[in-house]
Amino acid sequence: MNQVPLDPQQLQSLNTVGTISYILHLIVAIGALVPGGQFGPVLLIVALVIDLVNRDKAQGTWHASHFGWRIRTVIIAAVLYVVTVPLWLLFIFPGWIAWALISVWFLYRIVSGMVAMNKGLPIGDAT
Repeated sequence: MNQVPLDPQQLQSLNTVGTISYILHLIVAIGALVPGGQFGPVLLIVALVIDLVNRDKAQGTWHASHFGWRIRTVIIAAVLYVVTVPLWLLFIFPGWIAWALISVWFLYRIVSGMVAMNKGLPIGDAT
């Protein structure tokens, strides 16, 4: 991937947007693991919209991998949650286990992305 030189203002803007998005995702991920903490869908949609709107500004930079990482994480988690809904309908315990595993995976991806972004490194298979 060819890196485009960033001016300090653009870098700061991408860092700010990335930090806000990662924090929103982190709140959602923690909320998914805490019983009664299911306030996350609205925050998740806000974070996803932020990423979709701003990802073009990051094209050609290491930040682009983070926008793709967060977008893919949300899409994959949403598909996994939808696919495992029948487990809730048929058996509550397997549904709970499946959703807990998906939520832990989601949290892992968000934390690992935040760590890489704070180090100024690209993340995931977009690197």
